Amino acid sequence: MKTPPNPDTDLSDFAVNKTIPKVIENEVLKALSFYPELKETRIDFVFKRNIKRSVMQAQPKISTMFGTNRGYNINISALFRLTTSAIPIHQIPADIMVGWIGHELGHIMDYENRSVTEMMRFGIGYLFSSTYIRQAERAADTYAVNHGLGSYIVKTKHFILNHASLSDKYKNKIARLYLSPDDIMEQVRKLEAGQQKTL
Repeated sequence: MKTPPNPDTDLSDFAVNKTIPKVIENEVLKALSFYPELKETRIDFVFKRNIKRSVMQAQPKISTMFGTNRGYNINISALFRLTTSAIPIHQIPADIMVGWIGHELGHIMDYENRSVTEMMRFGIGYLFSSTYIRQAERAADTYAVNHGLGSYIVKTKHFILNHASLSDKYKNKIARLYLSPDDIMEQVRKLEAGQQKTL
């Protein structure tokens, strides 16, 4: 497991090459601080009016795919849609936002380790195979946990799965495709046990 960031770390150091809406800047920088490998990576955090079937979505910038310095967008639904209403996304609790963004940054870590050909296969697989989606989403969760975000990811999962005003369809999708809170806690326990053995 990566060492969690020092609480005294200046989070503004993680704003290099990033475009971040002011209302979620603190949460985004906090999540980025767990991923020092992405410190120089170009990432634009973009509010969207509607993202089909998702709240957030990490995507490579196609124009940068064939260069040495890839860039990415993390699209964020401006509204957190409930069954009968919606609230601005920045009004959800800060720790939940950190966990959600931490998961999307896990996708970017996964993308960074793939060749252009592998990324093309990834895009096709994600579009047409629920098994492939499940593998990709669980890989992103695992990257986040391995980078020290386990407690945030668990809070985010509980927030979604226990939210009375979220649709059952969305909750079922999260339960089916993503690691469960119990799975995440088990990963955290194994990582901590491995760390103890190396001390």
